[in-house]
Amino acid sequence: MTDRYVAFIRHGAYHQKPGCPSALQPYPLTDEGMQQAAACGLELADFVQENGWTLDPQVHSSLQLRAWQTAKVALGNLGGLGQGASITQVPDLSERSVGSAANLTLTEIETVLREDPRVDAPPRGWKSDSDYRLPLHGAESLMEAGTRVAQYIQRIMDETETGSNPDLTLFFGHGASFRHAAFKLGLLAREEIPRLSMFHAKPLLFRYSAQGTWSHYAGDWKHRKRSENEVD
Repeated sequence: MTDRYVAFIRHGAYHQKPGCPSALQPYPLTDEGMQQAAACGLELADFVQENGWTLDPQVHSSLQLRAWQTAKVALGNLGGLGQGASITQVPDLSERSVGSAANLTLTEIETVLREDPRVDAPPRGWKSDSDYRLPLHGAESLMEAGTRVAQYIQRIMDETETGSNPDLTLFFGHGASFRHAAFKLGLLAREEIPRLSMFHAKPLLFRYSAQGTWSHYAGDWKHRKRSENEVD
């Protein structure tokens, strides 16, 4: 086994419903998001060419339109490097699900819970609490979402080892679930999770070593401002 690399790529800016946890929103990229995705492709092409890497023709994306569009546009800007690449869409790379509250606003979600005599009101700051899961059908915590994403990425890397063994594999998904996946893979400390975010459509590259360990390789995390309260 040789060292290989993965890129975590958060989707570009999109037409997000105001005040609503992003999760499974079905809306497309904005014009700005399309430009970010195009720039992502050029940046990835530079990484591949500068390092003399081979690109995995199997590209991975969540089921959300914004992630798939980012992958599609980025591949279109890889030049010949993206020739023959295909996008596999999987639920495993999706953002944290709020279950039956999908696409409700934060206020609407909290109202639903207050009016349900079977459950307790959510704690203050619940949306960014890594371990809190809404008491609603189909909901998961941020940490559960990160575990799901990490397990998928690890499985793909382990399966790839038995095949063509490309140098770089691309994963297009979502900021919060990628951050928690990075913690699960040993790339972030627990206390770093709330302090960091991801730039739209800016690749974060990690090395998967021949010894089966993970480490940061290139690209920068976004440092969140104290007042920043992202929903994706």
